[in-house]
Amino acid sequence: MEESVLCQWTVFRSLLAIIQWWGFNVTVIIMNKWIFQKLDFKFPLSVSCVHFICSSIGAYVVIKVLKLKPLIVVDPEDRWRRIFPMSFVFCINIVLGNVSLRYIPVSFMQTIKSFTPATTVVLQWLVWRKYFDWRIWASLVPIVGGILLTSVTELSFNMFGFCAALFGCLATSTKTILAESLLHGYKFDSINTVYYMAPFATMILGVPAILLEGNGVVDWFDTHQSVWSSLVIIFSSGVVAFCLNFSIFYVIHSTTAVTFNVAGNLKVAVAVMVSWLIFRNPISALNAVGCGITLLGCTFYGYVRHMLSQQPPPPGTPRTPRTPRNRMELLPLVNDKLDDKV
Repeated sequence: MEESVLCQWTVFRSLLAIIQWWGFNVTVIIMNKWIFQKLDFKFPLSVSCVHFICSSIGAYVVIKVLKLKPLIVVDPEDRWRRIFPMSFVFCINIVLGNVSLRYIPVSFMQTIKSFTPATTVVLQWLVWRKYFDWRIWASLVPIVGGILLTSVTELSFNMFGFCAALFGCLATSTKTILAESLLHGYKFDSINTVYYMAPFATMILGVPAILLEGNGVVDWFDTHQSVWSSLVIIFSSGVVAFCLNFSIFYVIHSTTAVTFNVAGNLKVAVAVMVSWLIFRNPISALNAVGCGITLLGCTFYGYVRHMLSQQPPPPGTPRTPRTPRNRMELLPLVNDKLDDKV
């Protein structure tokens, strides 16, 4: 009886973790799109900067004030030698995501972001000459095919937004590759990673945001009718973005790797459906098919990765330089499925 109750509680906790992760993720995406489209606040650098500021404050409160998470101490030298380069790529990733949201629909942006596993595999193969099983390469075929079909049939296609989303995938993949070497030895969780990276990202982004968007933001203040209510929405999106990081930490510790992979792909489908219900962007039948093929390919990719990770490597398998024999499990924030933070 006790085992049955414990099992039911575990399942309930996993479902609760997934639902609240979906909720925060979809909410922050919809709020960002609403800010760009409905509030006419077309300044992605400034929005990203607000998110970084809110995340910096939130991580400080959680770790230093409420003490909900213990602080992982990092050497001052490593903060600049390891954390700063990661923060720079982290910043580029978030900015490109917000830029793409300004120009293309949520459904198209989310589908393109599903291309991240393919870019990660290709970059690791090119940069590190890392060996991958043929089944990994085969699992990328439906991802690439679905992206191509979705792009060709997208009714609201915008080249600038498409390129921003695509380069965002490359930035996420670069972050994954750098993390294996730069963050080796530090077992960061999502909150500690935000604690160290968000302040750096704010510093990196602050000056470009002022120089490139400062005059536009001032003009928006002068011409927009409901400034204060709009500012509440903008800063609320930053708070929700930080809550998303906290929910990621919770869902990782409440689900298995396979469940997390499937839930991540279903999350994309939920985001696409909710965005369509709110913004009513046109989606053709072939476009929906392409999105579905991409999500199925991502699920298959995650399943293949999980199955291969359970098998011992065959003797004589080429290995990645700087990667130990028992390959370090990617840290939560830098996993290629966790590219929707902040």
